[in-house]
Amino acid sequence: MPAEWDAHEATWLGWPHELTDWPGKFAPIPWAFSEMVRHLSRVERVFLLVQDGASEKRVRAILRKAGTHLDNVDFFRVPTDRGWMRDSGPIGVRNAAGDVALNHFSFNGWAKYANHKRDAAAATKVNSKLQRRLWLPQHNGRRVVLEGGSIDVNGAGTLLTTEECLLSKVQERNPGFARADYEEVFRNYLGITNTIWLKNGIAGDDTHGHVDDLSRFVDEGTVVTVVETKPDDANYKPLQENLEILLSSRDQNGHPLRVVTLPMPAPVYFDGQRLPASYANFYIANRLVIVPTFTDPQDRAALNTIASLFPSREVVGIPCRDLVLGLGTLHCMTQQQPAAK
Repeated sequence: MPAEWDAHEATWLGWPHELTDWPGKFAPIPWAFSEMVRHLSRVERVFLLVQDGASEKRVRAILRKAGTHLDNVDFFRVPTDRGWMRDSGPIGVRNAAGDVALNHFSFNGWAKYANHKRDAAAATKVNSKLQRRLWLPQHNGRRVVLEGGSIDVNGAGTLLTTEECLLSKVQERNPGFARADYEEVFRNYLGITNTIWLKNGIAGDDTHGHVDDLSRFVDEGTVVTVVETKPDDANYKPLQENLEILLSSRDQNGHPLRVVTLPMPAPVYFDGQRLPASYANFYIANRLVIVPTFTDPQDRAALNTIASLFPSREVVGIPCRDLVLGLGTLHCMTQQQPAAK
């Protein structure tokens, strides 16, 4: 599995339409989402899933008004339940010859939501047009459930994940799986030789511990990880524990990792519910990094840190205080398709 900073053929996105994901606040969501599409369309193709022809017409009008490069957007009329493509979309891999194939892992609505069957079938339906080689990963004779937000890779054989997401009995994705089972799946389907297991995710995370709100590779030997400085905050101890694990971890060659810290924004609430706001949910596109911002004083510090880690890329903040009510932001919404070489 190539690293996210490797060249992309395109970014997969699913147009937001499920009103219950943003209860009482859906009106600004299409416009917040279109800002992300506008920036991505400047640097790479966008594979955008829409519900039907009428939906495509509406979405085109919104994107046109937002200043999107529509020539770089390919529309796929493939219905979804929610369209969080990081988790229901395909996970791309590339072989030594430079050919790209797609892993379509099973998706079960984060082992929480019953309405997930259209999301689970979306990647296969889109691929009926793309015609890429597509695998349906299995282990011990059954399909494997795996969400893209639960893993992050350095492109050289090392993977980050969390015990809370993959090994907990709460929202259990693959009943009966132990560490060894997951590590065999990672080895067979993603080319992983070294797995780093962090502990727990951030407060408010509906996925029960996705790593893309915690820690991300930014080059083969460097991980950026969020920390909370206030000891009375619910995130303080879990993030300190994850930081300690990273500081003692090694890459696939046995070398220590370089660990850079990111701040956390002040807690974001809506109608009394704490939301999973995190600067770690950035997305690395071709020549560009888009970073969630939350109208918070720490926005500037987070943007500066990420810009220092990607000196050859433009770093752009995308307002996400509305989007995060859907319990995810930029990385959760995107899925990269690696470019062939």
